[in-house]
Amino acid sequence: MTNETDAADPLARLASLPGVEAAVEGVREAVDRVYGHRVMRRRGPEVAAEGALRGARGSAALDGADWALEEVRRRGDFGTDDEARTVGAALRLTAEAGQLLDVWRASPSRVLARLHLVAAGGTAPGDTVGRPRRADEPVSEPALAALDAPPPPDAVAARLGALGQLLVAGSDAPGLVKAAVVHGELLALRPFGTRNGLVARAAERVTLIAAGLDPKGVAPAEVGHAELGREAYLDALRAYLSGAPEGVARWIAHCGRAVELGARESVAVCEALQRGAG
Repeated sequence: MTNETDAADPLARLASLPGVEAAVEGVREAVDRVYGHRVMRRRGPEVAAEGALRGARGSAALDGADWALEEVRRRGDFGTDDEARTVGAALRLTAEAGQLLDVWRASPSRVLARLHLVAAGGTAPGDTVGRPRRADEPVSEPALAALDAPPPPDAVAARLGALGQLLVAGSDAPGLVKAAVVHGELLALRPFGTRNGLVARAAERVTLIAAGLDPKGVAPAEVGHAELGREAYLDALRAYLSGAPEGVARWIAHCGRAVELGARESVAVCEALQRGAG
């Protein structure tokens, strides 16, 4: 790869980092197993709906609301306490993600604002919802409190702008690489005062769908991130935050494993539906 190509498409350069090619291939094979299942041809919307539900449960678990799947499924009121509000926000985000693809391709910043509005509306001060934090506004995110402090708002704006430009310009990078970078950057920057983790995982979902890797949303990475555990999640994220090539590669591989596990979950859903158990 030439230096000129690297400068024009920096995301594609990440695909050549050690271990990333294997992660990309593993994800492709896992996603293909879901889409190749006979149940997907007849009951794909049911599989996608179940994947969204399980993805929301997984994302909420990483934010401290680790509810059983059946509890998430049966509950109708998500405004009673902090955990319930977290689960409700995660459910709203997964429902919203598939509706934002056209806007995402043209203006990622608008989608991020919308995602934060969906996640934090009614729980954060109204004038802070749907916009990046200002200099006098702290980040309140207990699930990410163990990380180093995020950069100041002016640096956040610059990096978010650069990321948006890369996404709109297009890239030959694999969908996994794009999704992992979007996810990692949002967690690194924590652009909002609250709900950054939920928004980052929803943005990862949007990117996987928009990139064509998982167009129906049936390989919920959130499931895999939760299964791998919060400590592994934060450790891989710290590696990304280091900025070292091996750290970035480790984060991409971690996200790849999460997608694989999400795809495996949907294969199990397909099998259950085939047996008449779903």
